[in-house]
This record gives sequence, C-alpha cells and structure tokens, in this order.
Amino acid sequence: MAEVYNRPAAAPGGARSAGAIDQGLRSFMLGTYNYMALGLAGTAAVVMALMANPEIMRVVAVGPMKWVLFAGIFGLGMFAHKAFYSGSAVLAHGAYWLYCAMWGAMIAPMVYMFVSKGMAGLVGQAFFVAAATFAATSLIGYTTKKDMTGWGNFLSMLSIGAIIAMLVSFFFVTDPGTSKMVSFGISAVVVLLFSVITAYETQGIKSMYIEGAQHGGEEYLKRSSIFGAFMLYGSFVTLFVHILNMLGIMNSE
Repeated sequence: MAEVYNRPAAAPGGARSAGAIDQGLRSFMLGTYNYMALGLAGTAAVVMALMANPEIMRVVAVGPMKWVLFAGIFGLGMFAHKAFYSGSAVLAHGAYWLYCAMWGAMIAPMVYMFVSKGMAGLVGQAFFVAAATFAATSLIGYTTKKDMTGWGNFLSMLSIGAIIAMLVSFFFVTDPGTSKMVSFGISAVVVLLFSVITAYETQGIKSMYIEGAQHGGEEYLKRSSIFGAFMLYGSFVTLFVHILNMLGIMNSE
C-alpha cells in the first residue's frame, strides 16, 4: 500500500516567470505520468514472468516470502523520500524500479489465481476501473482550488488503520463468509481512501513543481518528477488490487 508524504521544501534557486511555470508544469506532469506508466509496464512484465514460471512464483511471492515483500514495499513507502531527495539520482531511479518490481512479485499470485480460474476478464475490468478512478481523482487534484496540504497526516493515519484492519482480518477472521464480507468492506474503504490520496498527491506534485520552478533547480525538479511517479504509482496499484478483490468477491459463487 502506498504511503502519504509531507511535501518536501524546494531548494533555493532562481525564480521563473508565471508563463514559464505554466508551460513547464504541463511538461512536468506529463513526464511524471509517463514515468508512472513505465513503472506499471515494468510491474506487468514481472507479473507475466512469474505467472509463466509458477515454481519461481511460489518461491518468490508465496509463503514466508510474501511477508518479506510486504515489509520491503512498506519500508520503501516509508523511507523512499529520503532516497529521492538525499541520495544520488541513480539511487532515486533504483528505489523506484525496485518498488515496481516488488509490487509485481506481490500481486502476481493474485492475478495468477484469477487467470487460472478463467476470470482473466475481471483483471482487465479491475485495471480499467482503477485507471478511470485514478484519472478522475488525479484530475480533481490537479484542478481543484481547495488547499489539501493539511490532509497529509490524517490520510497517513487512515492508511495505517487500513493496513492494521487487513492484518487483523487475515489472522483473526476465520469464517469464510464473514471473511469475504470483511474483506469486501475493507477494500471498499481503501478504494475511497486512495481516491482521495490520489487527488492529494496530484495537488502535492503540482505544488512541488511550482515551488521548485520558482526557488529550486533542474535537479530538484527531476527528483520531484520521479518521486511524484513513485507516489502515484503506489496509489494506482493499491486501487487496482482492491478493486480486483471486490470484483472477485462479487463474482464468487
């Protein structure tokens, strides 16, 4: 699950004109979305590679290793901002692609289960619903005049609460019928939560560009674009996973 970040301060530097900022913002956002899309393509490649090799998938993503992947994804989500802004550019790119690869390994068994049961269509439906939800909420975040800066800590607490609820459900809810109902409810809440987070993150990325363009430099803007792709990628995959879970429960016998 993606994490919610406080927005880093821009580095000192020269200011730009409003016209240059407006033109640069469109290019910056497009680059951020494109890099996010490349990350999704990389994740899809990992998923397909593991699905083509079930034995490797069982070793890498099933059993105890799934908790290693979960810890890795959570850890990167918590501390990646330091790598993106404190480390080298190579480290920033490496953190992003490692995150995408780990997510691919994490969701491969779930996608494989649907495909093996003849429900590949649900995977496609989940992707398109997630894409539509993401596009709509990201557009809201980009265009809204409402300042969402102060929402970060609250959204972070809700995200942690959702993770705790999922873990409690996994370990302590044993009745199949109850488990499905609880799982569906949690996924519905997570989809709503990350719809809001997507809007929050998009507005934050826009603000990072404006601050960086006025007071920062090209290096800051490049790192902000990678970091923005990282945030949006995590939110999109989270939406996809939980929408797929909801569709799976709705179509189960």
